[in-house]
Amino acid sequence: MMNTVRELVENNAATQPDKAFLIAPEDGAVMSYAQLHQHARDITARLDALGVGKGEKVAFLLPNGYWTTALLLGVICSGRVIVPLNAVSGDSALSYVIEHSESRVILVDDQFAEKFAAVLGALPDSVLLIPTDVERGAQWPCEALDKAEMPALTSDDDAILMYTSGTTGRPKGVLLSQGNTAAGGRNTAVAHELTAEDRAMCVLPLYHINAQMVTVIGPLVSGGSLVMPRRFSTSTFWSMMAEHDCTWFSVVPTIIAYLLEQAEREGFDRAALGGLPKLRFGRSASAPLAPEMHKAFEDVFGVPIVETMGLTETAAQILANPMPPAKPKYGSPGIAFGNEAKVIDEDGNECPRGVSGELMIRGANVTKGYFKNPEATEEALEPDGWLHTGDLALCDDDGFFFITGRIKELIIKGGENIAPREIDEALYEHPAVLEAAGFGMPDTRYGQEVMACVALKPGAACSENELAALLESRLGAFKSPKRIFFMVGLPKGPSGKIQRLKLPDLVQQQLG
Repeated sequence: MMNTVRELVENNAATQPDKAFLIAPEDGAVMSYAQLHQHARDITARLDALGVGKGEKVAFLLPNGYWTTALLLGVICSGRVIVPLNAVSGDSALSYVIEHSESRVILVDDQFAEKFAAVLGALPDSVLLIPTDVERGAQWPCEALDKAEMPALTSDDDAILMYTSGTTGRPKGVLLSQGNTAAGGRNTAVAHELTAEDRAMCVLPLYHINAQMVTVIGPLVSGGSLVMPRRFSTSTFWSMMAEHDCTWFSVVPTIIAYLLEQAEREGFDRAALGGLPKLRFGRSASAPLAPEMHKAFEDVFGVPIVETMGLTETAAQILANPMPPAKPKYGSPGIAFGNEAKVIDEDGNECPRGVSGELMIRGANVTKGYFKNPEATEEALEPDGWLHTGDLALCDDDGFFFITGRIKELIIKGGENIAPREIDEALYEHPAVLEAAGFGMPDTRYGQEVMACVALKPGAACSENELAALLESRLGAFKSPKRIFFMVGLPKGPSGKIQRLKLPDLVQQQLG
């Protein structure tokens, strides 16, 4: 079993050197496995010349593309640690991450150099900024060393330092080892039965764990390939899938909602795309997928959606529904693949089937801990390797897990626990709703009161009373929101996941 990213790259370069690993559709550039291996060697030589040693941090602030992928994998293969910087973060969060990560080098393109000019301009001279273009690569400030050699690597060596979105405080740096990274890709490949014939479409940003592990490392494990557009576009999504014979894709519920909304407005003609004969499935992760939306997507597009679940701390995928023709369970991210999963009560005892508690995960994909944060590491990881996910879940008699919410997001009204997802799913039943999220706000009578925010589809209309009536009929008066607030769009993280914990402050601002 190959337990480092370099082993995966070297194995593919040796066994199928001329096979395409990556296609950049905007300019038609193709990276073979042999070229990927050579890029990794060249990047190692450049970093050696700069005096950046094994284990030191190299960050990137780049859009998706050919060279973003080459640099991501090349830095990991070189024995350095890649630090993907969130391109939609605020200045203060970005400044904190750069300083906290101890990054020696930042690879940055022109658009982000301009966007974050104040942050980058304030960095000390010890941090080297290297202008980088996703088509032409990095403008290295010195020549590569002629005799540079790749350092020895083990599965325990650090590979990736990923910072969480920090919705409840300062971002935490999740350290993933070479072994964690290989295991994350392997879990995806096994769960989705990927082979060398499969080709993924990657439309999620490479500064998010889903894109890195699922649609880059997953194909690397299976010896497959991927198409890497620079960004997601509803207008080109299906045509790119058809043009490049993609067999699967990984998206988030927000993208599923956008594709459905476009199909409602413009229609969807699969025959006009050649029938998409090679497309096997789509994959949804990073946030719960409402069953109504799940079924609607499959009905409209004729593409099975496999709902999954992953965390940054687990190198992405931990749970997945079985592959077609096996039947999924709508509303569930599936069963454990490649790691162990269980649900525990407040005393740490495993819950009986059907009883809600905290979801715990253990496996080769689980993080070694948080960078420079031993307190958070001790809180999250048990001595026997079990990770506290912070997610509330229950497991049914068939081993399928159902996520009911986050421990910190749980609404406690009058001593009764209310899972926000119940509210989300009821709101998504209304045809005018594009985005929805239930949440709790402080209340003198009940401790917390149920609230909700929605964004409507373009051109659609409905009233608060109309939505309130729908929720009361589905959930009853006690669980129904006291107020439903309309927004142009709900706040989202880099993966497209709605940031529920930001809603109370936004609503308070709206109320004045």
